[in-house]
Amino acid sequence: MNTHQGRRSSATHPSHIMTDTPSKQSVYSEETIEQSFDDDEASITPSEEDTGVPTETVSPLGYHVDWTSVIFLNVSRTIGIGVFTTPGTILKGVGSVGLSLIYWVIGFLFSAASLAIYLEYLSYYPKRSGADIAYLEKAYPRPRLFVPALYAFTFVFLSISSSSAIGQSNYILLSSSESNNPPVFAEYIFAALGQEASTWNVRGLAVGMSTFVTLVCMANTKWSLRLSNWIGMIKVATLVFIAVLGLIVLAGGIDRVENPGANFRNAFSGTSTNLNGLANALLKIRFAYVGYENAFSVANEVKNPVPTLKKFAPLSLGIVFILYFMANVAYFATVPKELIKESHELTASLFFEAIFPNREAVVALQVLVALSSLGSVFASTISASRVVRECGRQGLLPYPRLWASTRPFGTPLAPYALRWFISCVIIILPPPGDAFNFIVDLQYYPTAVWALLLTVGLYRIRERRHKAHAPSSAFRVWDSVAAFALAINIGIMILPWVPPEGGIYGGDVSFFYATYCIVGVVIILLAAFLYWIWFSYLPKRGQYRIRQVVDKLSDGAQALRTVRVPLHALAEWDATHDVHGQLISPNPSSPEDYHD
Repeated sequence: MNTHQGRRSSATHPSHIMTDTPSKQSVYSEETIEQSFDDDEASITPSEEDTGVPTETVSPLGYHVDWTSVIFLNVSRTIGIGVFTTPGTILKGVGSVGLSLIYWVIGFLFSAASLAIYLEYLSYYPKRSGADIAYLEKAYPRPRLFVPALYAFTFVFLSISSSSAIGQSNYILLSSSESNNPPVFAEYIFAALGQEASTWNVRGLAVGMSTFVTLVCMANTKWSLRLSNWIGMIKVATLVFIAVLGLIVLAGGIDRVENPGANFRNAFSGTSTNLNGLANALLKIRFAYVGYENAFSVANEVKNPVPTLKKFAPLSLGIVFILYFMANVAYFATVPKELIKESHELTASLFFEAIFPNREAVVALQVLVALSSLGSVFASTISASRVVRECGRQGLLPYPRLWASTRPFGTPLAPYALRWFISCVIIILPPPGDAFNFIVDLQYYPTAVWALLLTVGLYRIRERRHKAHAPSSAFRVWDSVAAFALAINIGIMILPWVPPEGGIYGGDVSFFYATYCIVGVVIILLAAFLYWIWFSYLPKRGQYRIRQVVDKLSDGAQALRTVRVPLHALAEWDATHDVHGQLISPNPSSPEDYHD
């Protein structure tokens, strides 16, 4: 702890401290008051490993996540509708069957490298749920909460909403690889019923399904996990069935399929040389595997998180890869390449129709695809609620006690409600066509930014721990694997800017092809501007500094509540409070002198 911490000040004790904003945790001497705000930012701080929201050593959410749930939280989140819809998009981008299959292998290798990054973070912080938001807080402690604040802004208002909206009815072009999307569930249900999937009946069913999932998750964590696991087993069985059908087709066992395996002759014929198409296909592949890290969002709800996730998170990714690869082999063995290229979101339907002569069988498989989407919504809803809860616990959202609370059902009600509200808004409001496609694409670039920062942040943590002579962790990524993840992340940041073959208006929207990248960067910059207003401009103008105090709830939850400390009281505050705002020495002021 900094030597300034024990110094007492003769400054007037605080008389007006108000709840307002998130804080920087620093320890200041009396002389600090005389410095400018910029100097205040650069002052000496306690150990950066000690900063951040307090760790909940006993999870207020319970310990319902066992090894089975670890597997199926990842599998269910990853295998949504992407494997049923994305192959046509990938093939169109890369041009050939051979390169398409290689892309699925590349996606697996990149995901495996990224998973190793998460495992090393987990070995450092095994009792932290929330994954990205928790790890970014530790990797980038200075400026205080800056990077977590940017992540929280984009996650709440981009990732949740757009991922829930992907796949809307017949209007979405080049269907997304994200997995948690109520509209796709609705579309396949209407297809199975033989009814027209109009805009509003799809949206209505999607909202209803999202509401059902949210209510179940709010009511009981154990049962929501069980449902996620059961549906995950059904989707695994579905893909195993598709893979077996593909092998039967290749063996010539289905007479309806003419010339089986023709796509594998001259497999690299037609390979594209257009960098934009190849880059977009790489992005689609990257998002097809999103979900391999899902269980890290509930790490503090696993009794032995490091050994459990170290064993079963890689296993879940391996299961996904085998099923993805074999499903693609089945598609290419059965459906002509040109039809797959133009299938958009209907790749799986073409496969079903090519094999089964009767509608009943096709309907049954379409229902299974819909269930796959439903399982992904369960898995992503559970994990997203933990991320939002961590945002609240860090003081990045108003009323942190509300977000941290697990009353009355042992579940995070407020995070679930926020996710449901934003998802429903985005399902209902965007018009079909370009506007909707743009919203879908908008999440890609900020997500790539956070993935890059997480990888770089691991090197920062290693360096700090080395300087502090900290003991070695239970898991360490090979340097070559970390370098591979870093290189891929940098590539994903650069490649989307390459113009498409049709020129700057030749993308999947009618306007400038890289608009989603530009707007994604603008949104991050907007979040940075709001942070500056929140942390710098207003405190300087109002003659106060921002600090945090720990709120301990009756259910065992802990959260950082932000307070505004006037400059005349700042030295005494910092001398008598630790990094989390808890008293470290008797305070001459009465408790009544400190109020929100």
